[in-house]
Amino acid sequence: MVPMAEISQIEIPSGVNVKLEGSAMTIQGKRGSTVKRVDLRLLDVKVEGNKISISLTKNKKLQEKAKLASMALTTEVKGSITTVNDGIEKKMTIIFAHFPMSTEIKGKDFFIKNIFGEKIPRRARIVGDTKVEVKGQDVKITGADKYDVGQTMTNIMHACHARGQDTRVFQDGIYPAKEE
Repeated sequence: MVPMAEISQIEIPSGVNVKLEGSAMTIQGKRGSTVKRVDLRLLDVKVEGNKISISLTKNKKLQEKAKLASMALTTEVKGSITTVNDGIEKKMTIIFAHFPMSTEIKGKDFFIKNIFGEKIPRRARIVGDTKVEVKGQDVKITGADKYDVGQTMTNIMHACHARGQDTRVFQDGIYPAKEE
């Protein structure tokens, strides 16, 4: 077994629980939870008390890759600790010019009805524990994992794509709102 060298430590604030089971690190807070994957070939991660210790292998062939993996994991875990406590909220706006559009949420599916006058509603998947609310023309997407919230936004935008139409003319859809 090749010895490991410690590279970084992350402080866990009160109200946040971190569990490591195999290669899955679960981070739970008051807004929800998220799971991060750890590459055990490159990194050795330990959760002790209120600290997360990340060590990397001294194997010369994997050293550079392990450093990069360590920096990426440190950044992801710090961001996840913030979002499971505070949550993340993104806003989108429904825009239509040709046909009045309506939306409906059923379980983990977001349906867009009457886009471009189509009879069959388009479906976008809601990822993870993300919550979607629609009030008038505004769509609010909230969650504890920024990747799930971002993927849900992307799913909604892709579901609104004008297939076989000139996108300069048919600009109907649901788009990210300007953040102030």
